[in-house]
Amino acid sequence: MTPRARFITLEGVDGAGKSTHQQFIADAVAAASGRHAIVTREPGGTDLAERLREAILTQPMDAMAETLLLFAARADHVTRVILPALQAGTWVVCDRFLDATIAYQGAGKGVPLSLIERLAEAAHPSLRPDRTIVFDCSYQVSRQRLSASGKKLDRFEREDQAFFERVRNAYLSRAKNEPDRIRVIDASADVATIRKALEKALVFD
Repeated sequence: MTPRARFITLEGVDGAGKSTHQQFIADAVAAASGRHAIVTREPGGTDLAERLREAILTQPMDAMAETLLLFAARADHVTRVILPALQAGTWVVCDRFLDATIAYQGAGKGVPLSLIERLAEAAHPSLRPDRTIVFDCSYQVSRQRLSASGKKLDRFEREDQAFFERVRNAYLSRAKNEPDRIRVIDASADVATIRKALEKALVFD
């Protein structure tokens, strides 16, 4: 029996290096499963969601407005991209999903977890990741990488260390509570070491 398509999400603090490894992960799961894999991101992945992404990352707004816009983008992304791909037998590798909202808007900005869970149930009631990889690194490593990138930092990348630590701790707490789904990768290691850890993390029972 051919294994079903899997939904893999990549999480972690800004500067942890998720995007560096996203295509590697897609290629690795495609080779292992013999199934095509696509890469996408949140917020984003559709024309509407990309427009909302621009507003979320650049426009000042309170945490509630931010959360609602994220779920609006996610609902469109799930309906138009993620679910159709999975239903067609295509694996999906997504840069951020619900765990990011729980970590950033929940732990980072104080939006109630109960509200986030209700919005998730409304936006994607039947969809949860099969495997989530958290790229973990210290605040110092994050700052160094963001500075070295030379790009203009968005609203989240400019947050202070206290915010960073709340977000990081939320990810680590979720990983501790959901060890079957979430794998934590030391993102401060060299690329070769990280990719060996990723290959191990992408093995499904």
